[in-house]
Amino acid sequence: MTAHAPDLWPQVEEAATRVDKLVATLPEPAARTDEQRAEIAAAKNTSRALRTSYLDRYIDSVYRRLTEDTAGLRIEELLDAVAAQFPGLVPSPEHMAADRGRRQADKEGWEIDQGVFLRAVLRSPHAGPHLLDAMLRPTDRARNLLPEFTRTGVLRTHSVLLERRDGTAYLTMCRDDCLNAEDEQQVDDMETAVDLALLDPGVHVAVLRGGEMTHPRYRGKRVFSAGINLKRLHAGDISLTGFLLRRETGYIRKMIAGLLVDHDRSWQSPTVEKPWIAAVDTFAIGGGMQLLLACDLVVAASDAYLTLPAAREGIVPGAGNFRLGRHTGPRISRQVILGGRRLWAAEPDARHLIDEVVEPGELDAAVERGAQRLKSPAVVANRHMLNAAEEPPEEFRRYIAEFALQQALRLYGEDVITKVGRFAGHTA
Repeated sequence: MTAHAPDLWPQVEEAATRVDKLVATLPEPAARTDEQRAEIAAAKNTSRALRTSYLDRYIDSVYRRLTEDTAGLRIEELLDAVAAQFPGLVPSPEHMAADRGRRQADKEGWEIDQGVFLRAVLRSPHAGPHLLDAMLRPTDRARNLLPEFTRTGVLRTHSVLLERRDGTAYLTMCRDDCLNAEDEQQVDDMETAVDLALLDPGVHVAVLRGGEMTHPRYRGKRVFSAGINLKRLHAGDISLTGFLLRRETGYIRKMIAGLLVDHDRSWQSPTVEKPWIAAVDTFAIGGGMQLLLACDLVVAASDAYLTLPAAREGIVPGAGNFRLGRHTGPRISRQVILGGRRLWAAEPDARHLIDEVVEPGELDAAVERGAQRLKSPAVVANRHMLNAAEEPPEEFRRYIAEFALQQALRLYGEDVITKVGRFAGHTA
């Protein structure tokens, strides 16, 4: 390290050590006085500013050293590697373990330091695309499950059901107890299912839908998604890397950009892509609405609604800010994201996001018609070109780089801590 930055690295180390020593002398975060909070905040601010300056200069050499003997590391693997090879540049495993299991209000906030590092990686024209490519590769879990899914056409996990029928993969979100409000387990299950749908040569189009609920208010009804699970966020179980960044750079981006995997036509395209249909019952809230922006065809029941309640929750709605305006224009996107506007499927403005609105009982038939249309041989090539024009990889990289830090900061905003405590009881 000193060979790279003899003038700066000692200051980075010294500032990180000071933060550690100060944390060791203070009470738990929730028990600190205003003076103690101000003292630790100032120390962390100094450390983060120095680390940012260092990373602005040396991120490419750091990243190359971390990944030189690999085909690429996923985000959490990368953070483990940097903690081992460059102590002080990101929180240690001990730091992260100390926060794990605490309520969000009781955490030290080490994820902000992870966000500082990941923003620097993703900002880099060299390191950023390399990391994003690593996130597009199939997970080990999906690779292990592929032979069985190819044989049976069925995958059941805690959160999802994936079924292959007549060349269509039906991915049903099955968190019936919490209105399909996403947590880290569901993100893992969703990425596994998306990988399998893309890997299976017998699948030509995929359908995403919510299952029937057992939740008292919606018992027996299908619900698309209630977004992020605020109860789990309040409990401290929604992480920056395992949920927020994995979701955006993992399965959602795979739905759009495809799966980066060796295949018999890799010379044509390094990714395997397939069209996606969303079938919306009842509502698509928050992260549920974000999923619609990744789909090629959206069919909704006439009594369904869409909303991105970012201002109410206090966090950034993933890549919703990046994609929504492309569909609706800037005024509607601000009304939805900043003002919490709810769009009903039958109203005119919703047609920017929904391709077909049908009566609830006609949704199955509309999905089947859409699936048959999207099985046309020219669809994959044309969606590839549409996505190249509408969502260039470099623009996504620049957006997600800033998101990595801004979302980490929002996780620890006092308003978010207060709001998720109040809203937690509305989910599972």
